[in-house]
Amino acid sequence: MAFASKIRQIEKHVSICDDEDGSFLRKKKINFLGPGFAEGSTMTFHHISYRVHLKTGHYGFRKVVKKDILTDVSGVMKPGLNAILGPTGCGKSSLLDILATRKNPKGLTGDILINGFPLPPNFKCISGYVVQIGTHFIRGVSGGERKRTSIGLELITHPTVLFLDEPTTGLDASTANAVLLLLKKMALQGRTIIFSIHQPRYSIYKLFDSLTLLAAGRLLYHGPCDNALPYFKGLGYLCEPYNNPADFFLDIINEDSTAVGMSKMTIITIPIDEDNDMEDTDSIALGLAIRFTRSAYYKQMMADLDALSSDDKKKTTAYKGIPYTTPFLHQLKWVSKRTFKNLIGNPQNSTAQICIATFLGLIVGSVFAGVKNDATGIQNRVGALFFLTTNQCLNSITTVELFITEKRIFIHEYISGYYRVSAYFFSKILADMVPMRTLPGIILTSLNYFLIGFKPTAVAFFTMMITVILVAYAASSMSLAIATGQNVTSVANLIINICFVFMIVFSGLLVNITTISPWLLWLKYFSIPRYGLNALQVNEFTGLKFCSELEQGVNVTCIAPSPFTICTGEEYLKMQGIDMTFLGMVKNYVALICMTIIFLSIAYLKLRFIKKYT
Repeated sequence: MAFASKIRQIEKHVSICDDEDGSFLRKKKINFLGPGFAEGSTMTFHHISYRVHLKTGHYGFRKVVKKDILTDVSGVMKPGLNAILGPTGCGKSSLLDILATRKNPKGLTGDILINGFPLPPNFKCISGYVVQIGTHFIRGVSGGERKRTSIGLELITHPTVLFLDEPTTGLDASTANAVLLLLKKMALQGRTIIFSIHQPRYSIYKLFDSLTLLAAGRLLYHGPCDNALPYFKGLGYLCEPYNNPADFFLDIINEDSTAVGMSKMTIITIPIDEDNDMEDTDSIALGLAIRFTRSAYYKQMMADLDALSSDDKKKTTAYKGIPYTTPFLHQLKWVSKRTFKNLIGNPQNSTAQICIATFLGLIVGSVFAGVKNDATGIQNRVGALFFLTTNQCLNSITTVELFITEKRIFIHEYISGYYRVSAYFFSKILADMVPMRTLPGIILTSLNYFLIGFKPTAVAFFTMMITVILVAYAASSMSLAIATGQNVTSVANLIINICFVFMIVFSGLLVNITTISPWLLWLKYFSIPRYGLNALQVNEFTGLKFCSELEQGVNVTCIAPSPFTICTGEEYLKMQGIDMTFLGMVKNYVALICMTIIFLSIAYLKLRFIKKYT
């Protein structure tokens, strides 16, 4: 009940906004649908052809095959319900994507106009697109509620043109009818609604205002829905009294209708020789398409196209780029809120990481608890610091899914004009990556610092906390830079793990940096754990003494030191080749911050230029 009331509120709000707000586009008076319809935007498409190149065969022996998806398709989409009907693989979804500017323009020819003008650069901001698969929701939401909610989300931007890819797919008859009634209501308010549909029932079919029939990528009929049956009757195809017109049209294309067998009309067919790979269905489609080009309906359609385009040929004013309807900060605010709610509502990404960080902090703190100022204390301190930096790097692998799991949702919402790429990117950084890297760092530092017994000063404590957090930021940024744009996490995880293995080797614990060959030494500058571990060791070891004086005098081991005798923290740092000066300490933090900025910039650019076409 609550969900239904929300939908009614959305519909009511949209209805009010439609009455108050003007459209972004210039309007022309349209009488196609009768006096009951308000004026609205009219889309026209002229001689649309779309060809793709497909690779066939096994790897190493592949060849490129050209395939025509659409061939010379034209039409007029006026305010109302404009249905694109046809069998599977006829090109109806491709035509819908092309009209909605969701298709890769490579291989596309023809012109698309709106109210006689070329499509503006930001046409996505004044149009909505409901995909065949709805947005992800919590389990338990029915298909009809998901579909209506998806439609409601597209209405947020008040689109003048709404596209839907098979809105009835996966719905029962009653729910599908309810969805189409909702669309019909919006069409009566003056919206241009264009949708593809496979095989609608009659109660849905009779709601259509315009019908576009496709087969094998060719146009078989385009015009008022009420005139479709008389047109095919003129070709000799008579629909039985109780037959569904949508089923009847598909039967004609597939040649399995009783009306086809009873027809006395000979449709133009293309002779098929042995070298021609054209299928029977394609031959039938071509014959019906040729018949349509000779009909009065086609001539009327072309006349309408010429009239709608020629009226504005004399006008020099063209549409300017339409900006987003909301500013950057407004988009950042709401997308960040959604991201944070999703983070809180997903225990695997929030609560689980916090619990794991707490558990590891207690375990590690217990293992290294009570370090002493002797040789064992040096080993335990270095081991604990190495674990902190390595753990922060390995935990950053969870950041890989930040842009992968929502890739399809982001692409759909971005090309629909919901928000800018920058707003989405920074919302993910501020509301997801930053808190989930900052809080575990605070927990690990707070638990380990006092359990292990590090240097008991406030400056050293907060220095360690900041260092651990910066290491997490840099490692997570690198993970984002590698994973952004990927479709699956497996390859990204493999690459990230390999990178971290090499970084850990050059961190300074497993091998002494001063003993590495010069031709490999340059790799240390790309090691995130090295900068973090160096900063933590300088912070902890500076000022420590490991050879305390005895009551009888000076410690004997410090009088005659061996190569393994270390009496001060500075001696250990010098032996490891670590710069313990203030400038050396600053260099570690500058390196971590610069690596974070560079990796985030790479991730943003990859997200910005990600393939957004189908």
